[in-house]
Amino acid sequence: MFNGLIRELAKVKSYQNNTLSLYAKHKPELGDSIAVNGACLSVTKLFEGGFELELSLETRQNIAYKNLKNLVHIEPALRYADKIDGHLLQGHIDGIGRLSKIQRKENGVDFFINIPRKLMKFMANKGSVAVDGVSLTINEVLKDGIRLTIIPISFKETLFSSYEVGRELNIESDLIARYLDRIVNYKEESLCQRMPYIY
Repeated sequence: MFNGLIRELAKVKSYQNNTLSLYAKHKPELGDSIAVNGACLSVTKLFEGGFELELSLETRQNIAYKNLKNLVHIEPALRYADKIDGHLLQGHIDGIGRLSKIQRKENGVDFFINIPRKLMKFMANKGSVAVDGVSLTINEVLKDGIRLTIIPISFKETLFSSYEVGRELNIESDLIARYLDRIVNYKEESLCQRMPYIY
């Protein structure tokens, strides 16, 4: 589990053959879980000044892998008794959003993000969402997306200041919203439907 607070901006050494190699100050152990731009990955190798992580086919098909270059957000997995300042995340990317507009304000910047239709039911005004692994509050739900306000401290500690319109973004919807949707909409098959008649 993670909480959407970026601990470091790691430098990408390379990304090839489904392996992501990063230079970072953080020193994990083999097998540790690290969220990279919000996607939970496992450490497979350590080297001087950094570590490697492997991306499964499932991961590669569901994240904005083109952004695995230059700098990336990283967050180590939470430990019991850790303080949670964001919200609980699994590091499971639900879909890819697209930055459609950036609008500067007095003490923040509004980011308008188009969200895949299948995820819109999980978006709620003042609800939580993770964008590239950053825990954020949804200020407004739009017809086909959301509006977020990025405050100065978030610009300082994340890569948002470098984002441009058109960028693809990893989106993880709220964990509680996903479970509630499953519970409310689940329809159990009857025993007759699941088992053939025996004569």
